Formats: sequence, structure tokens, C-alpha cells
Amino acid sequence: MKALIYTATEATEYRDAPAPTQGAGDALVKVEAVGICGSDMHAWHGHDPRRVPPLILGHEACGTVLDGPDPGARVVFNPLITCGACEFCQTGRSNLCAGRELIGMRRPGAFAERVALPARNLIPVPAGMDPAKAALTEPCATAWHGLALAARASWRPIPECRTLVIGGGSVGLLGGLILKSWGARGVRLAETNRLRRETAAAAGLEVFDPLAVPAESAEYDLVLDAVGAAATRAAAIAAVRPGGVISHVGLQDWAGAFDARTLTLSEVTLIGVYTYTDADLRASLAALHDGRLGKLDWIEERPLAEGGQAFHDLHAGRTPAAKIILRP
Repeated sequence: MKALIYTATEATEYRDAPAPTQGAGDALVKVEAVGICGSDMHAWHGHDPRRVPPLILGHEACGTVLDGPDPGARVVFNPLITCGACEFCQTGRSNLCAGRELIGMRRPGAFAERVALPARNLIPVPAGMDPAKAALTEPCATAWHGLALAARASWRPIPECRTLVIGGGSVGLLGGLILKSWGARGVRLAETNRLRRETAAAAGLEVFDPLAVPAESAEYDLVLDAVGAAATRAAAIAAVRPGGVISHVGLQDWAGAFDARTLTLSEVTLIGVYTYTDADLRASLAALHDGRLGKLDWIEERPLAEGGQAFHDLHAGRTPAAKIILRP
């Protein structure tokens, strides 16, 4: 089969790769659409020691079952493979399983014509749904999970909250659209890239450039940091109101200090967020399908064979798309 293979720092090759090996309980899926995630970019930049080249990256995918339960069914992936037996798996928090694994990390991912993964990780796609839009389920679930945790921690219901989203990639943009659909009193999105600001504005969000006009200090009840850099953590802490909540979803870097004094004296809740649960994925797929999150016309589709150029374009900030979807 053909695959886009991460071969070295800032390098990929589209070439022949061994067919996937199905383990016990695995399904074989023909990939129809797969998104480039920020974590794929992180690996491509050589910043993820867990992803060692040569490796097939990719985990935000939709496809059709070739071999396994319900052949011919269109499905999206829960790319997080867990043990299914530990306390976390048994109580609905499988994303915290100590034995978790992700396709495209140490086992081959979805930047390929076919991929194998446990059949229990497949979620049926509603009839007639565009596979490129269904492939947004994974990043949508990441934002959904982070906001659901924040909503539980907030002293005020979401419709009474003034909210700030930092970062206009797919997780940030979807986070803003989710907050809007949940009835948040105000939703603003901070993004430094002009092209992405234009995309987010066209999707119906209030957008600003934080380099030109920083967010107001201590004004937001809920802040979603979809970048996770030292600068955005500082911006989130500066922007959140006393008693507010910061949901830390992105992990662009993990170095650097943060303002523990403000967190403590203002009783700010800082929540670390890792991926999603199966329930988050199913809720996100439903919301993407039924139109609650808009037309989703801000994606860009390219052939998998041109995926290498897509990585370079994302690196250089040359595309307005919040998500590039590759089609094998």
C-alpha cells in the first residue's frame, strides 16, 4: 500500500509501505480522510521523542471497514487504544489508562491507504456524512472534553460565562464553535496568523490578534488554551477572572514557569486536558453532523500524495485552513 511516512525531522516520503498487520480483535479499515494534527506537526519538527522515524503518523481519520465487524460500514476512529480493564477504563476515563497507546505514535497511523486498529475503537458515521467532515471528530472531541471539564469546574453556567479561546487551529476553532453552540455569553478567539483569523471570523467567531491588542486582564470566566506554549499560558493566567477556569488543552511546549501566585491568590482552577473519552467522540460526531457547529467549510482537502507539501505549508503559515484533510 501507499503511505506518507515521516522519515526525519521536517521530512516525509510518499512511498510503498507494508500492509497493516491485524492483531486479535483488530479491524482493517480503508482510510478515506485523515487530518494533520498539531501533534503530527510536533513530531515532524522533531520535538516528540515518542514518535521515532520512520513512522506513519496520523490519527484523525474516517474510513470504511474492509475486514472486521460490519464490513462496508463507514467509521471514525477512537485512535486511543487502552487496556479496557483498569480502573480508569472501567469508570469511563479510559484516556487516563496507564497502558494507553495511540495509532501514529509507536504503531502505524492513518496517513496510509489502510490501517488496522481494535474493532472496539470504531464509531459508526451517520449515513451520507462527508468523510472529510467526519474526520474532524477527533479534534472536536479534544475541545469538547476540555470544555466539558471546564464547565464542571466553573462556578457559573456556560451561558453566563465570558470566554476566551487561545489559538485558531482546529481545536481552538472548534472550541469556539462549541462554546457558541452551548450559549456562552461571549466568545472571543485569539490568533496571531492573519489567514486563520479570517477563517475563524468567516465561521462566525469574534477574533483578534493578541500581538496587536492583548486580551483584557482578569475579564474571562473560562479560558481555553488550545496552544499550550509558555506565552499562551501566561496570557491565559492574565486574562482569567478571579475564581475562573483555565482549560489547558494544547501542549506545544512544556517548559517554563507560570504565575502560581495569581492562580493561588485568585483561586483560579487550572485543568490539564488529555484527549477525550469515547462519549466525547460520539457527542462530537453528532454535533458535527447535525449542523450545530456550522458548515465546517474551513477545511482544505489535498491528496495524501501531496501531504509532504501540506506539512511545509502549515509550518510556514501559508494556509488559511484550520485543518488540512488528506485523502488517500
